[in-house]
Amino acid sequence: MRGWSPERVAQAAGGRLVRGGDGSPQRALIDSRSVGPGDLFVGLPGEHVDGGRFAEQALAAGAWGVLVAPEHARASGDGAVIAAEDPPAALGALARAWRRELGAKVVAITGSTGKTSTKDLLAAMLAPHLRVVATHANLNTEIGLPLTILGAPPDTEALVLEMAMRGAGQIAELVAIAEPDVGLITNVGPVHLELLGSIEAVAAAKAELVRDLRPGATAVLPADEPLLDAHLRDDITVVRFGDEPLPGGLELPFTSAHMQRNARAAVAAARALGVEPAGRVEVELSAMRGQRIELPGHIVVVNDCYNANPMSMRAALDDLAVSADGRRVAVLGDMLELGPDERRFHAEIGDHARAAGVELLVTVGPLAREMHGDRAVDTAAEAATLVRELVRPGDTVLVKASRGVGLEVVAEALQEAA
Repeated sequence: MRGWSPERVAQAAGGRLVRGGDGSPQRALIDSRSVGPGDLFVGLPGEHVDGGRFAEQALAAGAWGVLVAPEHARASGDGAVIAAEDPPAALGALARAWRRELGAKVVAITGSTGKTSTKDLLAAMLAPHLRVVATHANLNTEIGLPLTILGAPPDTEALVLEMAMRGAGQIAELVAIAEPDVGLITNVGPVHLELLGSIEAVAAAKAELVRDLRPGATAVLPADEPLLDAHLRDDITVVRFGDEPLPGGLELPFTSAHMQRNARAAVAAARALGVEPAGRVEVELSAMRGQRIELPGHIVVVNDCYNANPMSMRAALDDLAVSADGRRVAVLGDMLELGPDERRFHAEIGDHARAAGVELLVTVGPLAREMHGDRAVDTAAEAATLVRELVRPGDTVLVKASRGVGLEVVAEALQEAA
């Protein structure tokens, strides 16, 4: 949006310019408390509060302007005011217009597991060759993705966008905004079954990315996932990844099997943009996605508690099996939204933990009790207290659960006790 007049911004958003302003916006925000000079505040309706009510507060804080529903468009103060009947849709339309203005190559990444790590890896592989903007934190929804695009500066050459979903139609909505040149699906697994009902439905929801790619675009897909085959098209290029060797000379800061697989997916996507990754990949993984934290006493905490499902649990346990030098400890919590087979999935993870050589298994939550661990507690707070007492020098401690369990307090407690 940089360089756009108020009239251009309003037109791109499909809104009505109520009052003009000076200059152009630098980025879009939805939190009025974070607004400053040069920002476009977008007032979105919420479950309890309509963000449009804070339009005057945003203008008083120096915002370039506000994009709000018509009933909030009488906001006083200096700055542009744009009225839109549907502010969330206007936000998406504005992002799509800016994506087109940028002319950057766009890679969209989704999948049941590994999409965030793959996004981080791809951004790092592209960075030596292109000016890259990638999804930050969890800005991977119909709100976060437009904000990422709108925050990209005019000289951006590649956008690496993560796409999240919990139900059918949500990936399609994001694809319509991002208009990707490359669509990457990391895998398909038993996630969101409570909402989608079957693994086939999960595959179909993820495959909206393939279905809605423009003709001539590239789909990067796992070689071992037949559930996606029914969704392929003749007018796009399909590239597969799996167990192929990584490029010679490519140096990665990890050895785990699942991260190596994510790296292969990222390499395939980079090549689709004409970039051949080489050298050492300097990547900083997003928070709580497998960070290894070294503590005194040769204790290692693997903080992987941003989310969990059966696929990612198995991968994390397999990595623990090969990476731990001392005792293997796993603090595992509930995996949510798994539908009617949720207890079976948890029991199978308990069996897998034992097969992976876990010597101390602490479970957190009612579903995780099905793992039949050595110790079981109901809450993350209880686990934080207990695990501090159980961990000893030389241990490697995996901490993993669905986001709703809040298991990061265990990793934090171990760091504080060190």
